Amino acid sequence: MELIVITGLSGAGKSKTVETLEDMSFYCVDNIPPELIHPFVDICRRTNINRIALVADIRGGVLFDSLLEQLKKINETGISYKILFLDADDDVIISRYKETRRKHPLISEQCSTISEAILLEREKLSFLKAMANFVINTGSLTSLQLKEKISQLFLSEIKNGMIINFISFGFKNGVPHDIDLLFDVRCLPNPFYVPALKYRTGLEKCVQDYVMKWEESKIFKQKLLEMLDFLIPLYKDEGKGQLVVSVGCTGGKHRSVTFVELLSEYFSNKNYKVFVTHRDIERQ
Repeated sequence: MELIVITGLSGAGKSKTVETLEDMSFYCVDNIPPELIHPFVDICRRTNINRIALVADIRGGVLFDSLLEQLKKINETGISYKILFLDADDDVIISRYKETRRKHPLISEQCSTISEAILLEREKLSFLKAMANFVINTGSLTSLQLKEKISQLFLSEIKNGMIINFISFGFKNGVPHDIDLLFDVRCLPNPFYVPALKYRTGLEKCVQDYVMKWEESKIFKQKLLEMLDFLIPLYKDEGKGQLVVSVGCTGGKHRSVTFVELLSEYFSNKNYKVFVTHRDIERQ
């Protein structure tokens, strides 16, 4: 049985996630009271419903407080589950609520503004985010991009029990959200200052050859691979289903792209399911 527990911040995209999983033949239930999860899963098991996605979040009020206890009961019956946590920055959630004109579920005398409600919700959900197998920040994603991410996670067969997302980026444009590991390659020689390479990218062999011709780059690569070879099985044994590894340089076009391409090739050859994002490669 494949069981996904979907949770996260109000306004972070849980409804769109449910729609995507339904299209993938999951039996989905939105806003289920946690105390009903165990009996519902048992019914599904007895009726051969093998793909289930359940949404449990702060809308459940006091009923939501029993979620952790109910998940422990699920574990005790031998049924495994994955937690998918959906997040977004505060300004994105506030903007979405203003667009829809809906009321945040925690707005009350205790929380008179959306900002206060979001802060309280983050506090209440912090333990679930720490437990989550998958965390997706939907703030910069279109509906189609969110659908593609969900499909990557749950439609594709995971070859080696772990999905690795490699992200290249430029520090001058900010650090990506919800990353697990970050490596800084700004210490390596920069092709930007070579006129013939300035407007090329790390997807091109001439740039890769320049970045990797230096002894310090070769040593950096060797030590980075050794570290990831050590760390990734530890994350896998911990039950983490997705690892987000980011590599940053100044602009996100040359050195970081080169290293992400090398890492993705290396771990693809080791039978991991690998996805690559070059966040800043098209920026002017």
